[in-house]
Amino acid sequence: MMALNQRHAPNQPAGGLMPSGSAYHDQVIARQRRGRAWAVVFQAAMLCGIIALCALLLNILNQSFGYVAIVNSVDPAELAVDGVPLDRLPKDELVGILEANISAGLIRRYEHDMPFAERSRENVHELILERVVEPQVQASWGLIDSIFARESVLREAEERYPGSDVYIRSWLTAGFISKSQSSEPLRAGVRTAIFGSLWVVAITILFSFPIGVGAAIYLEEYARKDRLLNRLIQTNINNLAGVPSIIYGMLGLAIFVRILEVITSGAFLGVGDQSTANGRTIVSAGLTLGLLILPLIIINGQEAIRAVPSSLRQAGFGLGATHWQVIWHHVLPSAMPGVLTGTILAVSRAIGETAPLVVVGASTFIALDPRGPFSKFTVLPIQIYQWTSRPQDEFRNLAAAAILVLLILLLSLNACAVLLRNSFDRGRATA
Repeated sequence: MMALNQRHAPNQPAGGLMPSGSAYHDQVIARQRRGRAWAVVFQAAMLCGIIALCALLLNILNQSFGYVAIVNSVDPAELAVDGVPLDRLPKDELVGILEANISAGLIRRYEHDMPFAERSRENVHELILERVVEPQVQASWGLIDSIFARESVLREAEERYPGSDVYIRSWLTAGFISKSQSSEPLRAGVRTAIFGSLWVVAITILFSFPIGVGAAIYLEEYARKDRLLNRLIQTNINNLAGVPSIIYGMLGLAIFVRILEVITSGAFLGVGDQSTANGRTIVSAGLTLGLLILPLIIINGQEAIRAVPSSLRQAGFGLGATHWQVIWHHVLPSAMPGVLTGTILAVSRAIGETAPLVVVGASTFIALDPRGPFSKFTVLPIQIYQWTSRPQDEFRNLAAAAILVLLILLLSLNACAVLLRNSFDRGRATA
């Protein structure tokens, strides 16, 4: 009896019994203290992430806007006709000015691209500004200096570049999005890179999504867990999700560019040309990125299918449905929101990849828009990399503007996927 009393005596827990009295109170306080400490650690980690993200966005915005000092090769006032300034001249007068100031070969090239009779007045005026006036950026300043050190910026521009036009410029403009690449910062744009990114992402999704979802269905619904081969496949899929992207680039170079050159170049369909006969095309890039994100789609698809309650399957079997009918009509609709969420994350990774595309053969400078899946290409990450490697500061401003375009494109594609996922959620709820 004495031993039993000692066993249940307050403040002396033993043998796994809960403490009582002041010992219990002290233990609760200690747990609460540890919980508050970990909460502070997690909040600090989140705050560090937010600060880093804000610093990144601030740096991008700082380089995308700000004062520029521009000097014109020809003063627009010298091109006035009978006292009428350049920006008010009719189209015929503008065409005459253009023909008088540029070479005949360039005129023929413009006429071949689009006859001057079909061009608008604004288009001809823009050609004069680019080829005759030829504005050159002498210096540029960031948005922060342009706002908080405006007087010093204007003074520096006046002293170092007398006679220059100094004004605040947005490098992210409609012309920047609609123009192709150029060696001149004021003429450069990302239209070709945007089209290339959209083509590559489309082929990536069309290749990886059905194969990834199909593999996830097989591994979760049909494959026997006790078979060595299936366990080996699952282990390899998990390992492939962490392989560096450059390895997939080398794989794409060996398989799609070299071994399957006849297919990826379009020669087997008779649509390829000499410049893309080596297989360094949009198809090769899309298939390479498809292999890159395929393990991610499979793993996320498995998790989404595994999360579907087994009672839903049993109810379908109880009503006489076959295995495939249960999967198609019950399991997949319930798992599709999770599958699409994983696909969104995988495609987001593919959009920003650079290393595999460099190995496969993405062009760092190309001024022609892709005309199909068998064309030469470039993408926005490659374009950003190429501009950041240029020595002129103005190209870094262009790179910052291209980063904003890439973010907008990424958010737009993700928004479309989220809307599609929400539609599946609403359809499942109404069903």
